[in-house]
Amino acid sequence: MDITTQINSFLKKDFPQVTSIVEDIGPQSARVRHQLGEGDLRPGGTVSGPVMFAVADLALYVAILGEIGLVPLAVTTNLNINFLNKPSADKDLIGECRLIKVGKALIIGDVFIYSEGQEQPVAHATGTYAIPPKRENSA
Repeated sequence: MDITTQINSFLKKDFPQVTSIVEDIGPQSARVRHQLGEGDLRPGGTVSGPVMFAVADLALYVAILGEIGLVPLAVTTNLNINFLNKPSADKDLIGECRLIKVGKALIIGDVFIYSEGQEQPVAHATGTYAIPPKRENSA
């Protein structure tokens, strides 16, 4: 089973509230897709900020899992987002993450979010995750 399939299975089991799917995991990178529904839109037909924030957070999380393995206790310590352009309400959101620094305790990455088929990003986020210390089994 490839890493993308493993992570999608892990998310489905341990994070059933996540509706986005992982499309690709590469070296220090990930791509996720979120199919928009009525519940993702604000009045006026624009995509809500919390939806884009969730896409950014997930893209960063799965890129990290691709590097360190399935570590459910890796947690967001910081995530900043800039909303750049109005996303299309009838196109999927695509989050593309690349990790900038992979340390022992912290991992930093950035995420560009696009409306599918558009060249210009609709949002850009940078984030930091804390990685739990490795524990040795004592038998």
